[in-house]
Amino acid sequence: MDSVQGLIQGGNSGEPLISPGEASQTYLMQRLTTLHEEDRMPPDQPGPDQGELNLLLDWIDEHQSQIQQAMETSIPIFDHWSFQPLSRPPLPDLQDGQSAHPVDRFILERLRGEGLEASPRADKETLARRLSLITLGIPAPLDWLDLFLADPRADAYERLVDRFLASPQFGETWARHWLDVARYADSNGFETNRERKNAWPYRDYVIDAFNQDKPYAQFVSEQLAGDVLGANPATGFLVAGPFDIVKSPDITLTLTQRQNELDDMIHTTSSAFLGLTMGCARCHNHKFDPIQQREYYAMQAIFAGVQHGDRPLRTTLPPERKKALENLEVRYSRIEAEIEHWRELAEQRQQVSQKPLRKPVTSTYNEEEWPPTQATALRFTILSSSSAEPCIDEWEVFNVEGTNVALKEHGTTVEASGTLKGYAIHQLDHIHDGHYGNQRSWISSTAGSGWILYRFQEPVILEKTAWSRDRENLFRDRVVTEYLFEIRQADGTWKTVADSTDRAPFATQEDTKAFLAHLNPEERSKVTSLIRQRDSLASDKEQLSALPTAWLGTFTQPKPTHRLYRGDPLEEREAIRPASPRIFNPFTLEENALEKDRRLQLARWITDPKHPLTARVMVNRLWHYVFGRGLVGTPSDFGKNGLRPSHPDLLDWLADEFLQSNGSIKSLLRILLTSETFKQQSQPRESGLRMDATGELLWRFRPRRLSAEAIRDSILHCSGNLKNAMGGPGFYLLDVQAENVMHYFPKANPGKDTFRRMVYMNRIRQEQDAIFGAFDCPDGNQVMPDRPESTTPIQALNLFNSPFIMGQARALAERLKDASQPNSRHAIELGFRWTQGRAPDAEEMALSLELVEAQGLEAFCRALFNANRF
Repeated sequence: MDSVQGLIQGGNSGEPLISPGEASQTYLMQRLTTLHEEDRMPPDQPGPDQGELNLLLDWIDEHQSQIQQAMETSIPIFDHWSFQPLSRPPLPDLQDGQSAHPVDRFILERLRGEGLEASPRADKETLARRLSLITLGIPAPLDWLDLFLADPRADAYERLVDRFLASPQFGETWARHWLDVARYADSNGFETNRERKNAWPYRDYVIDAFNQDKPYAQFVSEQLAGDVLGANPATGFLVAGPFDIVKSPDITLTLTQRQNELDDMIHTTSSAFLGLTMGCARCHNHKFDPIQQREYYAMQAIFAGVQHGDRPLRTTLPPERKKALENLEVRYSRIEAEIEHWRELAEQRQQVSQKPLRKPVTSTYNEEEWPPTQATALRFTILSSSSAEPCIDEWEVFNVEGTNVALKEHGTTVEASGTLKGYAIHQLDHIHDGHYGNQRSWISSTAGSGWILYRFQEPVILEKTAWSRDRENLFRDRVVTEYLFEIRQADGTWKTVADSTDRAPFATQEDTKAFLAHLNPEERSKVTSLIRQRDSLASDKEQLSALPTAWLGTFTQPKPTHRLYRGDPLEEREAIRPASPRIFNPFTLEENALEKDRRLQLARWITDPKHPLTARVMVNRLWHYVFGRGLVGTPSDFGKNGLRPSHPDLLDWLADEFLQSNGSIKSLLRILLTSETFKQQSQPRESGLRMDATGELLWRFRPRRLSAEAIRDSILHCSGNLKNAMGGPGFYLLDVQAENVMHYFPKANPGKDTFRRMVYMNRIRQEQDAIFGAFDCPDGNQVMPDRPESTTPIQALNLFNSPFIMGQARALAERLKDASQPNSRHAIELGFRWTQGRAPDAEEMALSLELVEAQGLEAFCRALFNANRF
């Protein structure tokens, strides 16, 4: 309370005591004047009198500019390592006989300081297998392996690294790592868990980006603003997370849902690119890092215009389709002109006395009028609908003064023949609550029919009614197409005042029947043929002109963003302008800045070469996926609550090298993969285990289990069944039972169309593959920068006797028979080389021969798939 900065900082709640704007609405004045004793300040003491309160109000009003300035500079950046400018540390001095590789110089310096030594280099077979599994996610092809083993050149290993990095399978493997960080999945999650059948273009974009070695700054920018930068599929990143399609009728819950959607974008963006946990500042100032609650909502203002949904993958048609569409337009116009000629002729013949039909009903708005009539009730009888059970979002009834007397506030009650059960958004009382749209509507319990009845509190004189299926024009099904309106008069009798008998058929823009009725049979036959041709051309036009869409998000100019007290969407505070966190060279945009400019500016800020976090975070991720643990053990938390780097100078040297190579991921990986640190043996040593059991100091190559994808892909590769088709829609290992709530069941007999790389498996949130889901696969519900490693009995059982393993063991056995028949020794040697990249030793050969003789080649293949070295 001793300074403006202190008042801005606030207490433990993170709520500023004073803020720009209306003085009486500040948190300080609310706490001083509240009627709730438990919230009033000061506690258990008399509060300020009115004169003192007026002094405070005047002081706040007089110091608005000072308060605004203090709001922008209130929290100092503390001296945390990850927020310091990036530098290029000098390489440690070389020792006699030491590797000159930059990575090794940093690692060996730390090992010497801890009294440890590095492990010897692994043999060539081990290195080739390790390299292949890390870069390609499958064992090395045998011909590649043989070429490497026979290559006497000093740079044979480096050549193998380059060959693996250039393989298309590299992108498929490393894209999976990024998709974990981007929380990618092929369903929405939540209770309905609907499929996203067109989310895959983002997955393919990531695969292509890794294969093309796209500069990292471009990779980041396109995922935030690809719609502006010519990389449409990339914005799938923003909306890859879970999405609740069921909106609550409760306004608080609906607003909270939207806040959760924006929080998902903020959390994923800040953790993926910056290693920051910005979501912790949603309700109050961050408890550990220098991030104010205001900064969280400034970031929210950047994403406020992003909505989940489909968007065209491109905005223009290919030249060949455009030409075909132009030809169709010419033919369509010619036929339409002929039809118009016959229509005019028919109208001339039409008798004056014949009454033309009214326009058909629409899904967005309909009305009926009648002479003013007194009524105690009005009944709306539905005789048919365009599909399923009819739906109405709002039914209005107007008296002679133009007042909607159907609203609840007038005491009008509503009854119905029945309401479809199971939907909170489709309730009878929604029909006269004054809200439009599908989210607050009524659906009849009977397909194609039903009735609704208003009872008025007292007799009213009515002359008009209006209704709609969905005035927001998002839904066009379930439209009432035939109906009648009846008024209950004062004497209790019912009188029909309007019906649909004189309306043209629904969805027909012209009264075709009346039009043809005035032509002779020969003319009618000719025009009917023309109409069929025109409708066929119209269908062709629609298909040709349609642009392919994907789950990439949509963008609209957002409303102003407000800071929310304790994250409550009903407790709006001051308006917040789009801005970056102040940890580095912050920017602030105008409140009405264009939506696309907000995301573009954020992308420029994140990819600034001087940003202290961006390069460090990505380099650490690459190290993590190569060595099994990052130099920073918390890959998505570089804040004060995360772990400190084990080798800070090495991290900074690699980050600077990453920037110097224009953000080349392959160049950085080549540095890591060619180091002696990577080439070490993985055998344990007593001295190393005693001093560093987790292997953080890298005195050996840390052994780890393969990922679920690498296990499945390797099995299919070895059995000869792996299909190399890249890209496009994925495959399912689950059967789908489509209802309002989707149900998923493991496929009983997955076909060969599922024998693709597992990165192409449609990943369903809240569900797992029956076999490989046991190996710690994330389901895309949250960011997963570091997969856990569990050990369970079900893993061993799945790999030993599941139908998949049995089938692939059988296929591998057939391959071995074809290549070795009838030589069992040759088959065993080849089986080891295909699955483990090495020949068996004498003991393994003897045991394998016994197994093959006793139980056959198929049992031997199952044993290979279950070996620890596989």
